[in-house]
Amino acid sequence: MADELTRIAEESARGGFFLISGTAIATIVMAVASILIARFLGPELYGQYTLALVVPQLLFLFTDLGINQGITKFTANFRVKNETTRIRRVIKYGLMLRAFTGIAIFAINYALADSFASILLQRPDLAFYIRIAAISILFQVIFTTANSAFVGLDKTEFSALTTNIQAIAKATVSIGLVLLGFSVAGAITGYVIGYFVAAIAGIAILLIVVREKTNKQHGGNVSNDLKIIIRYGTPLYISILLTGFIPIYQNVVLAIFTTDADIGNYKAAVNFISLMTVLTVPITTALLPAFSKLNSSSAQKLRTFYKLANKYTTIIIIPVTFLLIIFSKEIVQIIYGSTYDSASLFLTTYCLLYLLVGLGYLVLPSLYNGLGETKTTLRMSLITSIILAVLSPILTKTYSVQGLIAAFLVANTVSTLYGLQIARKNLQVKLATGELLKIYLNSTVSSIPALIVLYFWNSPQLLKTIIGGVAYLFLYITLTPVTRTVALIEIEKALNITRKIPFFAPIARPILLYQQRLANVRF
Repeated sequence: MADELTRIAEESARGGFFLISGTAIATIVMAVASILIARFLGPELYGQYTLALVVPQLLFLFTDLGINQGITKFTANFRVKNETTRIRRVIKYGLMLRAFTGIAIFAINYALADSFASILLQRPDLAFYIRIAAISILFQVIFTTANSAFVGLDKTEFSALTTNIQAIAKATVSIGLVLLGFSVAGAITGYVIGYFVAAIAGIAILLIVVREKTNKQHGGNVSNDLKIIIRYGTPLYISILLTGFIPIYQNVVLAIFTTDADIGNYKAAVNFISLMTVLTVPITTALLPAFSKLNSSSAQKLRTFYKLANKYTTIIIIPVTFLLIIFSKEIVQIIYGSTYDSASLFLTTYCLLYLLVGLGYLVLPSLYNGLGETKTTLRMSLITSIILAVLSPILTKTYSVQGLIAAFLVANTVSTLYGLQIARKNLQVKLATGELLKIYLNSTVSSIPALIVLYFWNSPQLLKTIIGGVAYLFLYITLTPVTRTVALIEIEKALNITRKIPFFAPIARPILLYQQRLANVRF
């Protein structure tokens, strides 16, 4: 049991490293681009840019059909069984189906742009921008499908590569066109070109990878493979529609009850949340094939892996959450300046969402999707969407943007608690309660030096943020082994895993060796 769990942990760590590193670089590039574009356009035009992408992003959700996660799950399953011919079929027909859907959705978006702008956004002058943005749908379907295949094939380095290509192309073209005077239209054109370049690169690499992995083995047939994917993907498709509809619905509610400046401030705050997605999205993405590989294993293996995955996800996410909350005002003022006066408050409130990670907020969906229990994922999404749909207009009308964020927090809390209850009842999953409490306590105590630096040391904001952040992380890294939040054997296993990820080892190894020495000390 230990050997299989170790192997899966190593594969997940490798996949997670490339996804995190690739996403981190891309996020930094896009964050810098977003900051520059926000500065060049100002809150009002930046708000228009944000709203112009609402319709294409909403309609893009209808192109998924649950295929992307199906490709990731079944390519991982077929790799374990060495059924390489079925891998190729799943990827080929999944990509074709998504491409046809993408063309249809693009046509609808382009033809009805005037109606969407007038009725949905209540801003008829945005129709031209919506038509430009609609073109991105054609290339985004190819880009995202290729990346899903890379994850299932354990070739996450190529997912990282294409993600970086998309970010760099988007940033370069968008900034260039805005500086040349094309304003909102230039920013949106860069958004489209980024996906175009990444789609071409992704499909070219995928063709090479799949060709290398295909042998003469035959098994199953096309219709059966498609039925399996569609049966698996249908609940996920509805779930993805509901989940993806949330930010779009939020933007519509904001458009009705708030000003363009409020929307610009909210968007600026959400841009910083992308720092969290650098960690959260790769983690949940890497865990999906991991749970898929454990689908046929014993229940005890599954429970053990879930417990470890949830614990280490919490160890990573909680300190980052605390740092964003503590330094939200300084971060916003450093990056955006005083013009975005409300963004720091929105950022602080939004970050409270990630305090749910210890309850399984990030790991539960990967668990259910990996096991094929996509109906449970759908029910969780339904709970979130219904609560959000009811509370958002009421709270936003009364409390503006803060009310919208509050509705989002309540909805996700209820759905996470539901998902956890189902896991306990049906899978006998248990949380590492004592260890999780230590993580939250360590994170809280580590805030003390950061707060001292923040409030009692007179220095430039940038220096104060850097020193406070380093002090926080050093104390947190120290407390983790001292409080026995992680055991010595866990640190040693982590060291063994990092040795097999050459690019990651120079970063993680010094930290783990320091923690190993502390763990050897008896306090």
